[in-house]
Amino acid sequence: MDEWVTLGLRTAVVSPGSRSTPMALALVAHPQLDVQVFLDERSAAFAALGVGLASGLPAILLCTSGTAAVEFHPAVVEAHEARVPMLVCTADRPPELQGVGAAQTIDQRNLYGVAARCFEDPGVPDDEHAHTWRELARRTLAATLGANAGPAHLNLAFREPLVGEPAALPQRTPFSLAIPAYEPQPDDVAWVSAQCSDTRGVIVAGRGCGDPRAIASLAEQLGWPLLADPRSGCRGHGSGGSMFVGHADAVMRSSIAGQMRPSVVLRFGEPPASKVVNAWLVTAPVTIVVSSSVAVHDPDRVVTRQLLADPASFASALTATAAPTEWSSEWRRVSALADDALRNLGDATLSEPTIARIVGECAPTGSSLMVSSSMPIRDLEWFAPLIVPTVYANRGANGIDGVVSTAVGVALATREPVVALVGDVAFVHDSNALLGLAPRGVDLRVVVVDNNGGGIFSFLPQASQTDKETFERLWGTPHGVDLSSLVAAHGVRYIDCDSPRSLVDALSCSGPLVIRVRTDRHENTVVHDALQRRVLKALGD
Repeated sequence: MDEWVTLGLRTAVVSPGSRSTPMALALVAHPQLDVQVFLDERSAAFAALGVGLASGLPAILLCTSGTAAVEFHPAVVEAHEARVPMLVCTADRPPELQGVGAAQTIDQRNLYGVAARCFEDPGVPDDEHAHTWRELARRTLAATLGANAGPAHLNLAFREPLVGEPAALPQRTPFSLAIPAYEPQPDDVAWVSAQCSDTRGVIVAGRGCGDPRAIASLAEQLGWPLLADPRSGCRGHGSGGSMFVGHADAVMRSSIAGQMRPSVVLRFGEPPASKVVNAWLVTAPVTIVVSSSVAVHDPDRVVTRQLLADPASFASALTATAAPTEWSSEWRRVSALADDALRNLGDATLSEPTIARIVGECAPTGSSLMVSSSMPIRDLEWFAPLIVPTVYANRGANGIDGVVSTAVGVALATREPVVALVGDVAFVHDSNALLGLAPRGVDLRVVVVDNNGGGIFSFLPQASQTDKETFERLWGTPHGVDLSSLVAAHGVRYIDCDSPRSLVDALSCSGPLVIRVRTDRHENTVVHDALQRRVLKALGD
């Protein structure tokens, strides 16, 4: 713990237990560490995930032995898939208690499988091996960072007594942890520049694209449209530049999309969430990905070449060499028509597209926005061309579990306001994030879109190809939870909103706070269809 703090870690997330006592005491002994206690291990792990997402440094995550360690697994998998650093410390029983039916004892070796960047099981600590502990700390921290960032797992066995007075710490030798910067290689820049000359291309910016200004400058230099995922940072005030297409999902559903298929896709960072946009992108003969991560995002197997480099630096180097093309005027026209069609969503009451747009535009300046998978991230991408806050979403494994807890972790890391936009099923699934929320001193404002069930399934074939009763039982899944009572049980403030103005006003209130907006699942599909027809009409379809 001393080594990790010396190397810059500042947040620990602890779930209570007995066998982890030595590590827990070591954590609270450091005044520089913010130690947060979570009663629920699943919630704790997702909070640690949020810390890693927002800070780029791992939280120290600690639990006792047995099934407590198993509860960490969903968040560890998300950290693995999303390349988020995390230091997972699971306490364990000593060897003599393994395999003999001892309480709270399971086989924890390689518990997280391939999700862990490294697995360390140093055995029961003793003075003879104390000189190895700092190196263990350095090795595991290094494993969580860099181009293959992710979780590291330390399985730490302790014998009783578990409480005592610590002896002097092993001496520390000078050490600094260097994370390599992957600078653009001139040959790579020249090759990409050649692909970009005199051609119809598109730039895609996703999570991990780096400085939005560098991406926007390249798009303007090339005259290529910029399709920006909400997590890219390219949707802020002016950050997307003149080539930003704000409603790409709607545009790609029109006949114009077929007429303007690209010959080259140049993607910085991860792909967008939109299935429609991704289906349009795969038609390009050449797809180039520039990323500072070794992660491969190519489910359609269309990537021609993936380059390991800092995306913003690569974009800047390419801007200096690339020659402009001539199809920018048509894209500007199409983007303007779509934006005009959706500028006023036309709702006197709150529809789900309106909610997404208001949250994107009216979240506090300097805040972060945590968005749930399923419909919230898609509505934000579809209907919010301007996004004020920094956007996070658990798009590694794309699950809805743990999203509110992840938002808590983001708030702990940033100590700035955080807005979470979640569906009601995701909220109920992760309601343990509210346990002990008020004393944490975080400004978290959770917007719950309450359509009493799984809204995204109304857009999928299950809705039209099964009878209503079966659909509701298996996919609609109305939960019937009184959200106001659930929130009140945790001592958290609650607001019901029924108009755009009331939602804007609620977002201006400091948290912790839960804001509930009621919608109707059937009406939501009608609204989406009507808005899409509006865009198609504007584009001449």
